[in-house]
Amino acid sequence: MNTSDVVNASHNNTCSPEPQHISLGVILCLVYLLGLLLNGFSLWVFTCRVHKWNSGAVLQFNLALSDAIITPLTPLMAAYFVMDSNWKFGDFACRLKIAVLSIHFNGSVIFLMLISVHRYVSVVHFNRSLLIKRKIFIKKLCAGIWGFLIILGIFYGWLLPVTIEENNGHCLTIHQKKLIDSYFVINFVIFFFWCIFPLIILVFCYSRLASSVSRININSAQGQSVKNKSMRMIGICVFIFALCFLPLNVVRTIGVVVKKYHSSKCRLLLQLQTAYYACYILAGINCCLDPLIYFFGSHNFMKAFRRSLKVMGVKPYVENKMESETVSQSLNRNVVSN
Repeated sequence: MNTSDVVNASHNNTCSPEPQHISLGVILCLVYLLGLLLNGFSLWVFTCRVHKWNSGAVLQFNLALSDAIITPLTPLMAAYFVMDSNWKFGDFACRLKIAVLSIHFNGSVIFLMLISVHRYVSVVHFNRSLLIKRKIFIKKLCAGIWGFLIILGIFYGWLLPVTIEENNGHCLTIHQKKLIDSYFVINFVIFFFWCIFPLIILVFCYSRLASSVSRININSAQGQSVKNKSMRMIGICVFIFALCFLPLNVVRTIGVVVKKYHSSKCRLLLQLQTAYYACYILAGINCCLDPLIYFFGSHNFMKAFRRSLKVMGVKPYVENKMESETVSQSLNRNVVSN
């Protein structure tokens, strides 16, 4: 859009979306393809190689599942980015995209949060019998969460249809003038319940976990191993949330506020649109980073992963026997292996 278009759009109080650079769609597809490969392999390890699941493994499996389900719709979203932001795939496909996106992002956040709570309880309250440590309870909880996520996704899909404006089809964009009030309300619900609240829980759990880990005797090999493992988990989860979910929610919130109260500022809105898509790619990197949680957070998954690589003819780095034994012993006493 050139300068005169922006001026005319400002006078008409409308802003037309611009096509995004093709590299945005290519990067998006590559990120989610890598995420599919990593999470598909993780799901295979969980289902075929990890024979004894506990509560932590159930949570990690569900996180991998929520990461993998978005991949089939990625080509549609990439095409939308580069086709003048003109949705040409029909109303049903748009509603399906919105529903699956909701399930994917909300599921990733809530399962990441539950893994954080589980890690906190396992370390800080290792000597207490709590429901979150019980596999049967976790299975029922995950089933209830999936039911809630599906209902919520269907509701969002029903509430946010395709709209035709200036002969272009719009799907899930701030340029849908007819839906800006709905976007405004939905955004702040999502921002609080799926960003601020989980972030508070995560920070609380891992600050307490860090405090507990700091008291472990690091003069022994066992204490040093437990501390390194737990601190690694702290860093991974905080990094994933800060990189993948926080920027997306912040940029989206700024975008809906500007659209609602300063809709004539077209250039700013177009810049926010591009920034949102860039943050969307960052959010997709979550699918590539979550497998680190399974590898570093689950001793059983790590062993099954290494066995799987050996079966495929890949020789992974193997720790010496003494170190493996001390890690296993310390985990049994202090961490309740996930």
